[in-house]
Amino acid sequence: MALLADPDTPTEIARRLARTLPGRLAERAGQGRRFEVHVVSEPFTAGTEDPPTLMRRLMDRARTENWDVVVALTDLPLHSHGHKLVVDLSHEHGLALLSLPTLGGLRLETRARRAVEEAVLTLAAPQTTGTEEQPGSRPLGRFVSRLAPIHPGPVDEEETADLRYVVGGPRGYLRVLVGMVRANRPWRLVPGLSKALAAALATGAVATVNSTVWSLSEALSTPRLVIAMVGSIALMIGWLTVDARLWYRATDASAEERKRAGLYNASTVVTLAIGVIACYVGLLAINLVWALFILNDRVFAITTQNPLQSTDYWTLAWFVASTATVGGALGSGLESDEAIRAAAFSKREQERRDMLQDDDDADRSET
Repeated sequence: MALLADPDTPTEIARRLARTLPGRLAERAGQGRRFEVHVVSEPFTAGTEDPPTLMRRLMDRARTENWDVVVALTDLPLHSHGHKLVVDLSHEHGLALLSLPTLGGLRLETRARRAVEEAVLTLAAPQTTGTEEQPGSRPLGRFVSRLAPIHPGPVDEEETADLRYVVGGPRGYLRVLVGMVRANRPWRLVPGLSKALAAALATGAVATVNSTVWSLSEALSTPRLVIAMVGSIALMIGWLTVDARLWYRATDASAEERKRAGLYNASTVVTLAIGVIACYVGLLAINLVWALFILNDRVFAITTQNPLQSTDYWTLAWFVASTATVGGALGSGLESDEAIRAAAFSKREQERRDMLQDDDDADRSET
């Protein structure tokens, strides 16, 4: 069998699964059966997100390589008939197409291993003839019960797949959203915005030694500090989204496309929010250490007419972190759009958006 994986996260997961998958499959299958697992990393989803098209690609690939069973892994969220696809199965051809975001963001590798195991065992099971058993009646056992909320989805007669599982409802939407955010790896946003962080640190260093900032931090109440924090984070997220053109626009007016656009934009905002908040916490810690080092009791008391207290270090660092985040937002304009997208999106999502952008540019040039 083969694990066909998109580059980046799916390939990493596939390679880790391949270390233990043969033994686990042999143990569960019994009857002395043996499994050989080959990992192939290639962008098999390039140019399309249509599950039937992807299943036909898998069928052609399996015939070319003479693979008995193929399980394809992608970190793109796939949609079918208004539902978010978990897995497509073709028992006749031994194919499975698994969309990793529908497995959520927690224990992803464990859930992926369960899903792959159940899919392979289902596809490798002896096929019955006649009308005793239809594809839709073959449950995936623990896959269904442990990866709820999933349920069988509609499959057209002309499709390669004969069994489909999808997620639905608010829990399903949240699961896919968390999975997409995890695929984007928001922690990469911190080192990916080096120039913005440099601008933020410079702003914070200057603001910490400014006597006017001391007086302002003394006068600000906690609610105002919270408002300044939320406002600065929102400004940074908004600036990154607009400046790097991260907002996804629906390609048509259909309800399914609008839902897809909403899901992509929600994952973008959440990804940026996690990354920016991580940057904010880092700035807060650095500014607090800088304030502890630089502030002088006598100079502070003369400037603010109040003695320096332990809480003043905290309020000053908090206020300066908000100010520095605004400076970082302006500094992010020095980053290239490609650098920001590389920090904010998974590899497949970058390629997908670049392709859509090229199509838009081509359409504009024709008009």
